[in-house]
Amino acid sequence: MLPRLCLAPFTASITALFLSVFAPALHAAPDALPPPVAAALDRARLPRDAMVAMVQEVGSTNLRLAWHIDQPTNPASLMKLLTTYASLDTLGPAWRWSTPVWLQGTVRDGVLDGDLVIKGSGDPTLVVERVWLMLRRVQQLGVREIRGDIVLDRSAFNAPEQSAADFDGDLLRPYNVLPDALMLNYKALVLTFTPDPARGVALVSADVPLAGLRIDAAVPLKAGACDDWRAGLRADFSDAGRISFAGAYAAACGEQIWGVAQGDPKTYNARALAGLWQELGGRLRGSVRDGIAPTTRPSFEVMSPPLAEVVRDVNKYSNNAMAQQLFLSLALVQRGSGTPDAARDLLRQWATERFGAAAAAGLVVDNGSGLSRDGRVSARLLMRLLQSAWASPVMPELMSSLPVSGLDGTLKSARATLGRAHLKTGSLRDVAGVAGYVLANSGRRFVVVAIVNDANANAARPALDALVQWAAADNKAAP
Repeated sequence: MLPRLCLAPFTASITALFLSVFAPALHAAPDALPPPVAAALDRARLPRDAMVAMVQEVGSTNLRLAWHIDQPTNPASLMKLLTTYASLDTLGPAWRWSTPVWLQGTVRDGVLDGDLVIKGSGDPTLVVERVWLMLRRVQQLGVREIRGDIVLDRSAFNAPEQSAADFDGDLLRPYNVLPDALMLNYKALVLTFTPDPARGVALVSADVPLAGLRIDAAVPLKAGACDDWRAGLRADFSDAGRISFAGAYAAACGEQIWGVAQGDPKTYNARALAGLWQELGGRLRGSVRDGIAPTTRPSFEVMSPPLAEVVRDVNKYSNNAMAQQLFLSLALVQRGSGTPDAARDLLRQWATERFGAAAAAGLVVDNGSGLSRDGRVSARLLMRLLQSAWASPVMPELMSSLPVSGLDGTLKSARATLGRAHLKTGSLRDVAGVAGYVLANSGRRFVVVAIVNDANANAARPALDALVQWAAADNKAAP
């Protein structure tokens, strides 16, 4: 006769194992906002249904919070998470842009008897310092005078004709700059105001030196507090050939910097290159014009920093111009066509394949930066994205690109969970949101997604802070 087996310990072990693996999925997710969040929304007189929110431990299916998670919502700059993660995932963190340059002609005695040709491929990092180095390289190859033209090939991108003022009517805001295959210095001008009390003026300097642009060299100093110093200058940008100031500058302001988009963006590249070439002591007999680059091997190439560094600037400082450059570049590399339609189709397909058709069902991609009234995404999709990124090889690059609460980027002035949250922020006139990772008191790390769409969305910041603090206050012991 076989001995009787005692099955009770075995059964208990199997039950415990089942519950540890499957119980989180069987429990209903919390379907009510945490009291501190609800109270903050009430104080701001915002309807609770204006918020979508989701909180989940990284690597887990167990939800701490699920509030309208499938409702398509305008994410504002949280859309950059989609653009940057897709780029890191498909191109790799070490990928770079290349800007080829041709000395098309013969060089003798410092003279290029021909054209200098520059072909853009979407590099968003061609700031004034790097453009200066590009032209310096031309001079190192023996060129001091160009008897032909400087030819700019901008054909890599093909976008519909638009105005930078289309979004909110403000042509001079750098965040409104439209993409360009050859984007030089974000088509922006940086004005620096330096008080000189001995002379009673603030000196005005500018980068980039745009050819044909005159700028008042100084403005009068005035006493008093440094309030809205930009308005006090009474700047006039209406003339593309001149920037003047009819007001004064408060000495108490110290040195200040004002970045403005060039009022005539179509001529920016030509004026910037002509001005920089002249400042380097070079001569140009012809003009700066658009054209097509040759198919021969270039004289040299200007390489961008690695994609991981670009993504960091995009997310840390929510740079719209860089995000849109990346958006179109992704389509150019993956589809061979740098058009908005190709980029939208690519991101929708990538999201569907990565996160499933259900999660991507409500996704509406506009320009990849979130500077749009039409973009839509669900909290579920952003949660799936951040969970996927956490388990991916590019997790360090994406996570380190997010602003750290209270320390840098768009969260530098935040005081909630100092140094404990890596969060992308999103802000428009009627949108406020955060999405990223929060380290809790328990040692657990949570993915947090929250977006408010409302005409008074800017009043929702205390509610978003309350949600982040609630996630961080998890006191459950880590397993």
